[in-house]
Amino acid sequence: MTNEHRTTTAATSTTAHAGHDSETFVRAMYQHHGTPLLRYAARLLEGDWHKAEDLLQEATARAWKHHSPTADPASLRPWMFTVVRNLAVDHHRARSIRPRETQTTDDLDLPIDDAIDQILTSQVVLDALHQLTPQQREIITLAYYRGYTTAQSAEHLDIPPGTVKSRTYYALRALKTALHARGILHP
Repeated sequence: MTNEHRTTTAATSTTAHAGHDSETFVRAMYQHHGTPLLRYAARLLEGDWHKAEDLLQEATARAWKHHSPTADPASLRPWMFTVVRNLAVDHHRARSIRPRETQTTDDLDLPIDDAIDQILTSQVVLDALHQLTPQQREIITLAYYRGYTTAQSAEHLDIPPGTVKSRTYYALRALKTALHARGILHP
């Protein structure tokens, strides 16, 4: 075996050993302090559990960086609470300076201006209109689709205006019932 190969092998085993020690240290930190620190951070952050997890991760990284991996994780508890508190204060300060983070577009239900909802609603209303009597359908068509006034509808149908009002009332009631049955209107 050459000297170069021995040096490479020694460096590799030292790195692997250090990686194992740091992993053990981080696991021990989470085991000893994870739940209390997470709850504490969440309280400081007004219930924001995702940010609390970030603070706990950052505090653990700082503990790993500033303390020996052979240090007893149980003895670091007061220091960890102080770090989490300081990180929470930093977060509040940063949030007061910067605007709030917005939601990702994946979580948003953005309306699209493509008239699909209007077309679908129109189809359901037309289907519901077909369930009405011809008399009810005619009065709704005159009043709402052609825009006739009560007097114009009365003249067109050759009936008194009071009868137009009465038929319109009952036709709208029947249409509302038909739309409710289709799940369009809620009581």
